[in-house]
Amino acid sequence: MDREWNDSQPIYRQLRDRVVAMILEGVLKEGDPLPSVRNVAAESRVNPLTVLKGYQQLVDEQLVEKKRGLGMFIKAGARNLLLQAERQRFLAEQWPRVHATIQRLGLTPEELLDPVAPRQASPKSPKKER
Repeated sequence: MDREWNDSQPIYRQLRDRVVAMILEGVLKEGDPLPSVRNVAAESRVNPLTVLKGYQQLVDEQLVEKKRGLGMFIKAGARNLLLQAERQRFLAEQWPRVHATIQRLGLTPEELLDPVAPRQASPKSPKKER
C-alpha cells in the first residue's frame, strides 16, 4: 500500500479506500486475506489502531470478514457490492456534471466512443513561418 497521505480525509478512511480500490482492480480477490494490521502499520508508518479502524469499516460494510485466529478476508460478493455502489455514486454525483459538459460542448456519441475522434476534431496548431 502507498505510504503517502493527503489532508482531505482521515488516514483510516484513506486506508479503507485503498483496499476498496485494490478489490475493484482485482488485486485483492474474494477469499484473499488482507495484509496484517501490524504489517500495514509498519509499512505505512501509522498507528496500528488507525489501520484497524480502516479495516473495521470494511467489516461494517460487509466487504471483509474476520476469521478468528486467521485474520481478515475479502468476502464473497464484495467486488459486485462495491461495483454496484460505485456505479450508483457515479451516476448520482459525477454523471450530471459530465453530462452537462457534453451538452455544453455539443459532443456526439460517436465522438465520445471513438478514442481517435477528439484528436481529429481538435484544431491544429499553426505552423511557424521562417
